[in-house]
Amino acid sequence: MIELRGIRFSYDDHRVLDGVDLTIDEGELVLVSGPTGVGKSTLLGVVTGLVPRFSGGHLEGDVLLDGVSVVRRPPRDRAHAVGYVGQDPAAGFVTDTVEEELAYGMEQLGLPADTMRRRVEETLDLLGIAELRHRDLRTLSGGQQQRVAIGSVLTMHPRLLVLDEPTSALDPTAAEDVLATLTRLVHDLGVSVLLAEHRLERVVPFADRMCLLTGDGRVVVGEPAELLATSPVVPPIVELGRAAGWHPLPLSVRDARRRARDLSSLVAPLAPVPVPADHGVALHTRGLTVTHGSTVALRDVGVSLASGRVTALMGRNGSGKSSLLWALQGSGRRHSGDVRVQHAGSGPLDPAALDPAGRRALVGLVPQNAADLLYLETVADECAAADGGADSADGGCRAILDRLVPGIPATTHPRDLSEGQRLALALSLVLVSRPDVVLLDEPTRGLDYVAKQVLAGILRELADDGHAVLVATHDVEFVAQAADDVVVLAEGEIVSSGPVRRVVAESPSFAPQVTKVMGPDWLRVDEVVAALASA
Repeated sequence: MIELRGIRFSYDDHRVLDGVDLTIDEGELVLVSGPTGVGKSTLLGVVTGLVPRFSGGHLEGDVLLDGVSVVRRPPRDRAHAVGYVGQDPAAGFVTDTVEEELAYGMEQLGLPADTMRRRVEETLDLLGIAELRHRDLRTLSGGQQQRVAIGSVLTMHPRLLVLDEPTSALDPTAAEDVLATLTRLVHDLGVSVLLAEHRLERVVPFADRMCLLTGDGRVVVGEPAELLATSPVVPPIVELGRAAGWHPLPLSVRDARRRARDLSSLVAPLAPVPVPADHGVALHTRGLTVTHGSTVALRDVGVSLASGRVTALMGRNGSGKSSLLWALQGSGRRHSGDVRVQHAGSGPLDPAALDPAGRRALVGLVPQNAADLLYLETVADECAAADGGADSADGGCRAILDRLVPGIPATTHPRDLSEGQRLALALSLVLVSRPDVVLLDEPTRGLDYVAKQVLAGILRELADDGHAVLVATHDVEFVAQAADDVVVLAEGEIVSSGPVRRVVAESPSFAPQVTKVMGPDWLRVDEVVAALASA
């Protein structure tokens, strides 16, 4: 259907893609993978025509759609066949409400009104967003916006769907629903899907082929099991298969559970994990209620964050996680309730009563849209400003950034970074000031497994130094790696809280892959590896 021939793309002297050949046939799902910042979004942009027309840079090679070259033609000439959803879905919205957004693309194609009405209804049901049809797009959660963005493309019935991190803002159940929908489109309607994703544990079972970017501009294309056998970027289930010596490697929890029957008899249950030091309560809320117009986002929430511990905040899309973070930070408007942060030397303080500088020193927040924190011309300028504002030694911010995503040129404009690189920069700007309480909203979007492991280590260092950390996330594997406690929200209320091992084991939706395969005593692959070594 669409073919890339000898694609080479570069910015100045930096070669991003080098001799890429890729053919996407009708009715197949191709997964694009690789480390953060390696060029996955650029490859997708070449397919859609957005690169280099809207990105700059130099492109060589050819792109064929049904055997006809379209590489020099504008993106609109392939819009009828190729639908695209980027990493920031809100950036592509052009209307006000969900229903209008779903219909907009069809209006541009000149489809009859009855066809548009039918397709809107089908898509609302397909993605489970019928109750959102009249909602203002600006009032939706990040995950809800992502589903609407996917729906706005699906209504046009494209032959090729190009999706950049389509499940990054979705809770596990919603992500499974979206991927199941895409699989039905592939199998039943012959739609092709080209999908870039860092959370491989979600997508690998659905992929027909995998396109692995190697970091030197080249790509390797093949069967998922074949490429994952040697890939440096693998999901936990494949890492477990490697450690256990399984061949072929399992790509689904079901396959791994069958293989793990013999493994379970070799490893003994884990000894109780030492509880991290508790330095007292750093933040406490009472009766916290937040409303957005007539919508109640949080209802009478009481939560305590302990110094020295990392707490994960989980829950389905729209449950109130982001509203809670902004209320704790002090910028979010509260309908009622108290927030108190214990600050050395001055007693409990309400962040909402402080000026912006005092608020940032007390409670640091990395929002869901990390680009909101970036406003200077270069990465070096952002890091220097953060070091100065935090009274940190020169290079402190850059050192954190290099730990997360090494090798970003200092002269790069922040808006030219990949989504994962922008997030890493925003994290570095906040973490360098080492506030008493650190709040992170979906901090692993766009980060590969190595970067997430580094981030988990940084959060652990902060906690060990007496800080309190709250991470709102849908990334269950990161929770297993980084968190001590979990708080689960539903409909604006806390429905579960406690140690991470107990809470995730109670909920199949929030259980990591190792727990699903090995049982409730296990969270991470390294625990199984250590047990195998002992055995």
